[in-house]
Amino acid sequence: MSRHRLSLPLPASAFLGLVLTLAVVLAALLAPILSPHDYRKQALRKRLLPPFGYEGADPSHPLGTDYLGRDLLSRLLFGARVSLFVGLGAVLVAGSIGTTLGLISGFFGGWTDSVIMRLVDIQLSFPPMLLAITIIAVLGTGLLKIVIVLGFACWVQYARVTRAVTLSIKEKQYVEAARAIGAGDFRIIRYHVFPNALAPIIVIATVNAAGMILAEAALSFLGLGVQPPTPAWGSMLSDGREYFKIAWWTAVFPGLAIMLTVAGINLLAEGLQSGQRPGKS
Repeated sequence: MSRHRLSLPLPASAFLGLVLTLAVVLAALLAPILSPHDYRKQALRKRLLPPFGYEGADPSHPLGTDYLGRDLLSRLLFGARVSLFVGLGAVLVAGSIGTTLGLISGFFGGWTDSVIMRLVDIQLSFPPMLLAITIIAVLGTGLLKIVIVLGFACWVQYARVTRAVTLSIKEKQYVEAARAIGAGDFRIIRYHVFPNALAPIIVIATVNAAGMILAEAALSFLGLGVQPPTPAWGSMLSDGREYFKIAWWTAVFPGLAIMLTVAGINLLAEGLQSGQRPGKS
């Protein structure tokens, strides 16, 4: 059976991306242990304390505090949980919808393919971010709503790629052999088409995860994302811009967290994409 494979080892840039991504994942998982303070605790007497090394800094707040005296490091660590949850959750929603419709469209063809591809064309006429903002404005904010809305807004890429791969795979000899011995359509899709279409889907999902994290940060920055007191990097960046001239750290550190996370995922995705090689029969 012909399969797509990922060649190893990863390129140096992809390894750097893997390290950055794992660092963010570990920070999110270990947030309750690594956080020096309760991320919700306010202390107005300690508001806008500078990070460690600056005059007036408090060693118990190594990255300083925000305008309400909340520990910035603790909020960044718990904010990583929000970003990763949205990134992974939205990718699962988009991937599930798009991959399923792409498999059905490419395998069965005919009017089924025409209907699904027309749905794809209609959704492509709307910018994903504008579509997400419109839906959230109607449905309201909330973590799960953001995950579902972003997933719904971005499924078309999975559908188009999966359809293209499926059109090629269904003509392979092993698919014809499976059909000849009496395998049904859905069995062929499950055991022969989907496994061979998985490699490009994984690459797309990796790239898409970075986009979802950026989208969540943008929505939170606009006040349409995760609501207080739950920390989100986008809302922290939005709050920090108001005090940037007197407390640069309140905006710089959330911005760096977003930048490093997205850069790490993109580098990893680029490495996976460059390492993708078709296997031999």
